[in-house]
Amino acid sequence: MTTFGKRLRQCREDKKLSQQQFAKQLDTYHSVIGRYERDEMTPSVEVAKKMAELLNTTVGYLLGEVNQSDTFKDPVMLKRLQELLALPDSDRDGILFALDGLLRDAKTRVAYK
Repeated sequence: MTTFGKRLRQCREDKKLSQQQFAKQLDTYHSVIGRYERDEMTPSVEVAKKMAELLNTTVGYLLGEVNQSDTFKDPVMLKRLQELLALPDSDRDGILFALDGLLRDAKTRVAYK
């Protein structure tokens, strides 16, 4: 399992930021960033949100809730999800049922290539 600290470090390094540079952007000390990355302490929700924003990812990714750092960053997909959420439950369930079938078929095709 990848920890918050490991994901934070990977995202920071992907952005080619040193701990000092990242700490300056967060208005904190590099030693604090090091402690976060070693999972010795956990940031507040506000700090985690700012970290995710600076690293162009989501708090969900840093927490390990999703495996892609850019999940929910695509504005087109977000718009589609918002439209889906606005539908009545029965319509939403039908669309999700159909989508699940399409995803299953696509995964099967990929697996047998």
